[in-house]
Amino acid sequence: MSVFSLGRVGAMMLRYVYVLRSSWLRALETAYWPAIQLLTWGFLQTYFASAGVAQSGPARVAGTLIGAVLLWDILLRTQQGFSFSFLEEIWSRNLANLMMSPLRMSEFIVALMAMSVIRLAIGVVPVIFLAIALFGFNLWSLGAAVGTFFIALALFAWSIGIIVSGMLMRYGLGAESLAWSLMFVVQPFGCVYFPVSTLPVWLQPIAYALPPTYVFEGLRALLIDHVFRSDLMITALALDAFYFVMALLAFSHLLAKAREVGSLLQSGE
Repeated sequence: MSVFSLGRVGAMMLRYVYVLRSSWLRALETAYWPAIQLLTWGFLQTYFASAGVAQSGPARVAGTLIGAVLLWDILLRTQQGFSFSFLEEIWSRNLANLMMSPLRMSEFIVALMAMSVIRLAIGVVPVIFLAIALFGFNLWSLGAAVGTFFIALALFAWSIGIIVSGMLMRYGLGAESLAWSLMFVVQPFGCVYFPVSTLPVWLQPIAYALPPTYVFEGLRALLIDHVFRSDLMITALALDAFYFVMALLAFSHLLAKAREVGSLLQSGE
């Protein structure tokens, strides 16, 4: 049995970089939507401030909305970067070839995770500087907390990406819409733009079961109270570990079923 190979991981990453580099429109699209989201919500926050809507309470703290927008884009683009790289194999009818190659599934997943970070950097880093230029909000000024937020969000995004990839292997392009839409189901329950207390009491347990909830609550605590809530981050990372393991188990099960029914050979456009 072959051992884990960083060379094969690098080869897969190089393939995706070539695909991304082959069209400047791919790179532009990666940054386009985060920029539009930032402009929409950033100017909305500016309007609220100028209209006197945010004179009291947590909303008065500049950057809470913009910070949430940036962290949401990190979560969303990491998941989509993972899923879109996987979709490249289905669109090109190359998935069956990979299954017959020496490539291990662990190497494939690591390559997709690494590629999601590259796509994230292309899409979100310019938007972070745009937030500094237009709205005076510097995400980097949050210091080491940004790294903790990123790890907690990325682990959850990869879990969703792994599950979506398993669904694509089992059900083909019939599950393609999940790559775009599944993370948006998390958005209202992850309390991206509002505290958990805003939700009805019967919905709050759902919010507390999601790692992003603790990240966005931690962001608001940091910006409003100037306190880094390590307890929230520990809970988020513990939930991330649980979801990541469950996602890997689900992926293995869906891959086995895909091989059993032969759906790997039927994927493609």
